[in-house]
Amino acid sequence: MLNENVDLFLEDGCGRCSYYKSPKCKVIKWTDELAQLRRIVLECGLKEEFKWSQPTYTYDGKNILMVTALMKCAVLSFFKGVLLKDEQKLLISAGENSQAVRQFRFTNVEDILKIESAIKEYVFEAVEVEKAGLKIEYKQRNETIPDELKQMMDENQTLKIAFESLTPGRQRGYILYFSQAKKSETRYSRIMKYIPHILSGRGLNDI
Repeated sequence: MLNENVDLFLEDGCGRCSYYKSPKCKVIKWTDELAQLRRIVLECGLKEEFKWSQPTYTYDGKNILMVTALMKCAVLSFFKGVLLKDEQKLLISAGENSQAVRQFRFTNVEDILKIESAIKEYVFEAVEVEKAGLKIEYKQRNETIPDELKQMMDENQTLKIAFESLTPGRQRGYILYFSQAKKSETRYSRIMKYIPHILSGRGLNDI
């Protein structure tokens, strides 16, 4: 069943920046590609939901993947992509330091249609991973992520994906800056201030 919020997303954009409803919106730029990815995922029998201002697809209440857009491409992101076999070597990491998310990235509809059957195979495998209850063993990071940031990323998968997509240096810069605040309230306000930067792929000092 189609989710009307996803319809609006494809028509107007995600609404998270000033380019909402404009030709400069990254969602509108990749509407055709996103529509094809949406069709393919729905044909795999996943439930279409709208979480964190993004089309999110679930199985039995569990998050399987997200269809979204970056400035340079349309993206299909598997939440537990690292657990997929990826025998065809089609997936890429969401970022240099991403431990979980793996993605398909596309810049035209033709490339999507060429590997449509493979995309479906990956989606079905991702469902089987969730059915089996497989978990990701996260490696210890050199810096401890503040609890406030952890909580926000647990509640907002878009923020988690965006943060993991940053270079290790940018991640480290944010972690150190947020952690320097002694009070939880201050750490929280710092994180809230820089969420738009993180979502746009910018570092702490990037203009």
